[in-house]
Order: sequence, then structure tokens, then C-alpha cells
Amino acid sequence: MRFLSFLVAFVLVATQGLTAQKKQISLEDIWANSTFRAERLQSIHSMTNGQEYAVQNLDRATRVSSVAIYSYETGEKVGTAIRTDSIQGLDYFISYEYSPNEKQLLLSTKLQSIYRRSSLGEYYVYDLASKQLTKVSNDLIQEPTFSPDGSKIAYGKENNLFVFDIATKETTQFTFDGKKNSIINGITDWVYEEEFAFVRAFDWSADGKKIAYIRFDETNVPEFSMDVYGDELYQKQQVFKYPKAGEANAKVSIHIYTLPEDNVGVSVVKTSAIGMSNIDAYYIPRIKWSKDPNVLSIQVLNRHQNDLKLLFFNAETNKLSQVLRDTDNAYVDVTDNLTFLNDNSFIWTSEKDGWNHIYHHNADGSLKSQVTSGNWEVTDYYGYDANTKRIFYQSSENGSINRGVYAIAIDGSVKQGLAVQEGTNSADFSANFSNFILSYSSTTIPYRFTLNDSKNGNQIRVIKNNQQLMNKYNSFEFLPKEFFEIEVNGASLNAYMIKPSNFDASKKYPLFMTQYSGPGSQQVANKWYTANDYWFQMLAQNGYIVVCVDPRGTGLKGRDFKKVTQKELGKYEVQDQISAAKKLGERPYIDADRIGIWGWSYGGFMASNCLFQGANTFKMAIAVAPVTSWRFYDTIYTERYMQTPQENASGYDNNSPLSHVDKLKGDLLLVHGSADDNVHVQNSTRLVAALVQANKQFTYFNYPDKNHGIYGGNTRLHLYTMMTNFIKEKL
Repeated sequence: MRFLSFLVAFVLVATQGLTAQKKQISLEDIWANSTFRAERLQSIHSMTNGQEYAVQNLDRATRVSSVAIYSYETGEKVGTAIRTDSIQGLDYFISYEYSPNEKQLLLSTKLQSIYRRSSLGEYYVYDLASKQLTKVSNDLIQEPTFSPDGSKIAYGKENNLFVFDIATKETTQFTFDGKKNSIINGITDWVYEEEFAFVRAFDWSADGKKIAYIRFDETNVPEFSMDVYGDELYQKQQVFKYPKAGEANAKVSIHIYTLPEDNVGVSVVKTSAIGMSNIDAYYIPRIKWSKDPNVLSIQVLNRHQNDLKLLFFNAETNKLSQVLRDTDNAYVDVTDNLTFLNDNSFIWTSEKDGWNHIYHHNADGSLKSQVTSGNWEVTDYYGYDANTKRIFYQSSENGSINRGVYAIAIDGSVKQGLAVQEGTNSADFSANFSNFILSYSSTTIPYRFTLNDSKNGNQIRVIKNNQQLMNKYNSFEFLPKEFFEIEVNGASLNAYMIKPSNFDASKKYPLFMTQYSGPGSQQVANKWYTANDYWFQMLAQNGYIVVCVDPRGTGLKGRDFKKVTQKELGKYEVQDQISAAKKLGERPYIDADRIGIWGWSYGGFMASNCLFQGANTFKMAIAVAPVTSWRFYDTIYTERYMQTPQENASGYDNNSPLSHVDKLKGDLLLVHGSADDNVHVQNSTRLVAALVQANKQFTYFNYPDKNHGIYGGNTRLHLYTMMTNFIKEKL
């Protein structure tokens, strides 16, 4: 017995010694040295032959950009589409796109970011046969897109639309009324880009003879201005149209440009508007040509965004018809899942049975079949294989914190799990759906890329396994992310906990809560780390228990769970975070007097609200770029969940942090970027003013000329150093 006790003691000491030898994570590791950079597959393009795929590469030593072709079957490199050291006139490119016939590449350079998704750039067409390089325009342009036959490129410039003929190098302008802060043709305005998540608002017909586009008339949209200080003696002012909740949006209309049969001698530009006066088309969040070159699909929404109609417009007969309608008492999500099959029947996703699922509709919109069903969510639609008549998708049916890849017959029968290991599985299918590249990760396994067989999901070979990152993971002290559910306010909420190094249940530890809490979001997920996850690990190594709770209103638990917050953003989510903190504080190893919370954007709105309304629960909070009143935020996002302030004033005001500043007892760190075009710094200045008038002390930091992301140079390192020091001082 003595020998056994000695052996156990020796093993414990040895294990503790091994743990002690492991490195601790520093802020420099996260934000300065890129210590935990993961390998990715950049810009995968599946070749139409289904046997090969293209990947963009950059040789960091020589700065040579290239697009290499690989065999799916062997993984061997079988060719190089382009190398910048072998062509004249192009030193580098940032991205590439194949023409539909894969005979040309569209290469981007000199990209200049505009907003979150939009950019201006210089573009070139590279002919793979002749190895000739052709510049699309001498100006910086937006959203260049090949015609279906690859002979032309349509693009936006200065709020107008153009077509470039690659062979003749001739450019045709076909809209002429574009004007900054007034009229935009074919490119979305700020609020559409941000909230409907697209920039290119034009589309080629299947035969390349027509281009449909959305026209935005911003004339009556109020302007917002920001000072940009820069390095000059006087600041500059950025002025743009930004519709805040309850204010006027751009008036939208759809137009069709018909390309001339022969450019020779043609001077008249033929465009026509689609009449929609009898339809509530307040928003037009999507347009897309069907397989029929005369049939354009149009999705329209009312202002409340709870009535979505799918319309078909026949450009030959000028007939507009409604083929599908999706309504909800709260709101209807807009997606990119609409897929037309060869017979012009189509795939659609909807939450109409309480969970997001796939539906197959006939060409006239009548329901052919509900393809998937169950108390779980379809989280991604990958496509339809006409040869095997199977649909491929990702879902949460292997647990709401996990993602699996599945195949199912289009009639809803013969479902098959292709990649369902606990964690996050996502797929990129070959053009003929014979294989797929599987990306897998979990909280303990960094991104692993494998080639898998679409028939059965079997792994064919490993492409990348991030072994170097795994080695670093093993050399640093990483603490387990423990998943659990917490029952509060009649709901079961997903959560995770990270306990400190050498955790001792007989001791008490401060609790630091992280959350986002926005509608349909998810923070509690079984996947590899983001930069913030490394920060949470660092905090745990410094003696803090870190917990994340996804409250009511977040996603992946069905329509009713997600939409319970309708018209009351910040009510139930705040209740749940406060209740969860109190319940966690009852655990013997958590110090209930030392509980803090933080968040960014919606999470900042929540963190400040929780500190104010949970004054007896939270000791401190950090709010980064917070919304402080939904009256200050944009129409599309805010009204989707809150309707307008004119209709729902109490929902806006009762749940605003501005209405609860008098309750503040703990310590608040408030952070904002002065050039935040998304959540305007107005939100924080109003909160500052309210706190001052309530005679409440707090800490405020403003990052000059930084947008919603607050990054660039050492900015993130500075921010996270400041936040870490605040946590150590106040918690």
C-alpha cells in the first residue's frame, strides 16, 4: 500500500511538472505574433470536370501569386493556371474567378474596402490559352461578373452599370443616372449590403442576352456623417445615406437591360422597368434568373419583413406572377438557398414548420415535397446532384452545438450521414458531386481538411491536418471547454465553461461571462478557436472561470426559441444572462461577488444592460461598440425584430441601456471606434451623456478613425491589453 501511494504521488507530481512546463498564452501570441495561425484552403474552385480543383497560393518568400490545379483523387498538382512571375503587367493578384467555360480568369488587384462586403478594385482578364492579359477598365470598379459564355463582363462604376466586351475591348454604359447619395444602379446601398448581405444587385440571364438589376433611389434617405481625422491639419467628413429605424429607405425598382444583337452601329440602350405597383415590394432582397433565360425570380418583402413573396417575371410576355409566399408572425429570413433545377422546379428553405428545412417546389410554386423534417435546423444547403437525385446539406441534427453533413433523396427518403463526428463538419463539393472536401474541427482538433467520397462519406485522403498548429496546441496549456445546459426562466440554454489552471473545487474563483446574444446567433459551438477563444484561455490561465451562455433569442433551437424576443430585443436575453449568472454564482467554487460580463456590438448592448439591470449580480462589464438604443440603428436589422419606433416605442425604450443608467453600481469600460459606419459612435456618446447626468463614474476609450472592427496595426493588441488590465483590476 505504501508503494502504491508513493507511485500515485510520483505520477501526480510528474503530471503537474509536465503541466507546469507548458507555455502560457500571451496577448502577443494572439494579436501580434500570429502564433496560432491555422492553415486553410484558400479560394477553392471545383473544375467542371469534377476531377480537379483549383486553389490560390501565395509564396511568401518570393511574393509570387498563383492558381494551381490539383487532382481530387491523388492530391497531386496537375497544372498551374497562372503564375505572376510568368506574365507581363501583373505583379500580384488578390483573388481569382474562373469564367463559366473555364477558359479565362478574372483577377483582382488594388482592392480598396468600402464597407463590410464592398470594395473597389482593378481587374484583369487572363486568357488561359493565349496567356494574354486584358485590363477590364482603367478605373477602379465594383463587382465585375462574367457573362454565361465568358465573352463579356458586367460591372458597376460610380453608381452606373457597364458591359465590357473582352474580344473587342469595347465598353458599353447602360445606366446613366447614377449619382452619389442619390441613385445607385446594380450595387446595393449601405443598409442592403450590411443586412441583406449582398453587394452585386445585377444578374445575367442564362443566355447572356439580358441583365436584370435593382435601382436604388436614395434621395429621401437621411444622411449620416462621420469625421475622419487622419494625419492632416483639418479633418475630413464622410457622408453617406444611412436609414435609422423608422426613417425612409431607398425606393427600389427592377430594370432589365437587353444587350444588342450586334454592337456595330448601335447607339440606343434598351432598358425596361418591371411594373410592381400592385405588390408590396418595400424591399427587394434577391433577384436571380432561372434556367429559363426569360424568367427572372424576384424576392420581395414588406417593411415588417414578415411576408416574403417569390415572384417570377417573364421577360418575353411581360407577365409577373406570384409563385410562393412565406409568412411569419415575427419575420422571415432571406437566404441564398433558392436553386433552380433543369425542369425549373426549385429548392427552397423555410421555417414554416417551426424548424429550418428544405422544400422542393414545382415550377409553378406548388409544393412537391418537404425534403427534410425534424426538431433540428438545416444550417447550410450545398446543392442537388441531378444524376443521383440527392440533395446535400449541413444540419444540427447531431446536436445543436454540432454540425453534420448529410445527403438525402429529393423526395425526402434515404437520408445518409456523410460526416457526423461530434464537432463542426462542413463540405465543399466537386462540380459533379462525386467527392467533397470536408473541413472538420472541434474544441480540441484544429481545422482538418480531407477528401471524402460523396456516395458514403468515406475518407479518401488527408489534404491538410494543421499538424503544426496541433503541435503548438500541445505545447501550450489549453484548458477544456466543458459544454453543459443551464435551466433558467423555463428554458434550457446551451453553455460552456473553462475552468482555471489547477482548478480546485474547494476554492472560489471570479467568473467572467462572454456572450453575443443576438437574434439567431450562436456562440456555444463545438468548433476550433477564434482569436477571442485564445483570450478566454489566457484569462482562465490567470485564474478566471470563463462561461458563455446562449440565451433565448439565439439560434439552432427552433423558430419559437429564436423569435421569442420579437419586439423586445434586450428583454429576455438580459433576463437569461442575469439569471444564469445568479445560478452559476450558487456553485461553491464561484465567487458570486466577482462576476463580470463583456460583449461587442449586440454583445456590448447586452453587457451594459446586464451591468445596469443586474447591478446586484455583476461587478463589472466591458461594452465594445455597443448599440445603446435601437433608435440609432438601421432600418432593416432593427425593424425585422422590433418593427418601427413609431409602432413599438416601449420596446425600444424600456430595453435600452440609456433607460437604466441610474442603476449602475459596478465598473464599466466603454469602448468605441470614432469611424464606426455600422454602430455609430453616437451610441456611446449618448450613453456617456446619460451616465454623466446620472453622476455615474465609468471608463470610456475612443479609437480614432477605427470602424466597427477596431483593428489595424497594434490596435487589437492595445484594446485587448486594456480590457485584460481592466478585468484584472476590477474583477
